[in-house]
Amino acid sequence: MRKTMTTGVLVVGAGHAGAAVAAQLRQAGYAAPIMLVNDEARLPYERPPLSKFCLLDAAQAEAPLLRPRHFWADAEIDLVSGVEVVALNPLERKAALSDGRTVAFDWCVLATGGRARALTCPGADLPGSHVLRGHADMERLREHLATAQNIAVIGGGYVGLEVAASAQALGKSVTVIEAQQRVLSRVTSAPVSRFFENVHRRHGVDFHLGRAVSALAGHERVEAVLLDDGTEVAADAVIVGIGIDAETALAEAAGIACHGGVVVDAHFRSSAPRILAIGDCARHPNDFAGGMWRLESVQHAQDSAAVAAMTIMGETRVYQDVPTFWSEQYELRLQSAGIARDADDFVVRGDLDHGPFSIVYLREGRMIAVDCINNAREFMAARKLIGTRASLDRELVSDTSVSLRAFA
Repeated sequence: MRKTMTTGVLVVGAGHAGAAVAAQLRQAGYAAPIMLVNDEARLPYERPPLSKFCLLDAAQAEAPLLRPRHFWADAEIDLVSGVEVVALNPLERKAALSDGRTVAFDWCVLATGGRARALTCPGADLPGSHVLRGHADMERLREHLATAQNIAVIGGGYVGLEVAASAQALGKSVTVIEAQQRVLSRVTSAPVSRFFENVHRRHGVDFHLGRAVSALAGHERVEAVLLDDGTEVAADAVIVGIGIDAETALAEAAGIACHGGVVVDAHFRSSAPRILAIGDCARHPNDFAGGMWRLESVQHAQDSAAVAAMTIMGETRVYQDVPTFWSEQYELRLQSAGIARDADDFVVRGDLDHGPFSIVYLREGRMIAVDCINNAREFMAARKLIGTRASLDRELVSDTSVSLRAFA
């Protein structure tokens, strides 16, 4: 029987959030051992490029590392790769690893992220259907795209549209299938949705909006996607981008409160003492969302990691960071801040047909969110205004000769 190991902080998951909390603990002066458990057999890497240049450029098929290769050893962080945490005992503060070891910890940070939602229709398990969540997913898809010609993307969110843009740039015939009546419907307003749909159409991408998938069809591999109106979309490769679910299995098995994510407070403390949860898997109080919320973004991963590190260090900072998101498609960069779902008005600034432009979302005259397309300067000013809950004069905001920086 192997001896139980001990560590000060056990971090479960080495994505953006897990890697960040380990690094920030060291930067904050935490001196005890830190173990970072990575279920992938590779160094922690950036995920956003997986749907973009990693698919496009053979010379950049490896996603950039989050930290230089030597960082983990230099920072005396025990990076354990290719191993999973298979069980957690909150009362004894112990974890079982898939390699047979047991780890006793003082603190544990769950940074388990999320798992890609899968289709449940007939034919969903046919070879040739892909999700895109990790590096191995990207490598399989990239290899398939080398020979596939007709690409069906199921889901018109960020990842779906980014993959559609990458596949089109590779010269493929691309069709996007979205169950809602417009793309990006869960994250932005109708004008932004129409703008991106039109951009994709100009690049040759076809769309089926308001249509559900009935089945994937094919003999030994996927050959077509069948829609609920009887339409058959030819496809020798399918990418499923219909969102992610928080990875909570480990926490649930340990008796930790979960509800659409690991439930935490404003310091990212779970219901179990000395066990925190951060990043995509955490359902946290969010003032900008008006209640409990789960965010999926690199910015949230880093900001929640910073708060969790301070919690461990005994400096209980409250999480109050403005949510930000971004997406790159073709030559366009969409930057968003805040959460616009409760907006009662919006103001368009700029050229809504071709860009650059921004849309400012208001609630009772206060700025609650913004979408900026190729407009980084306005984005930085808008983010500050959202953070201060600034009350704005609509007429002045509509005047593009007045910079948003003037309001900040």
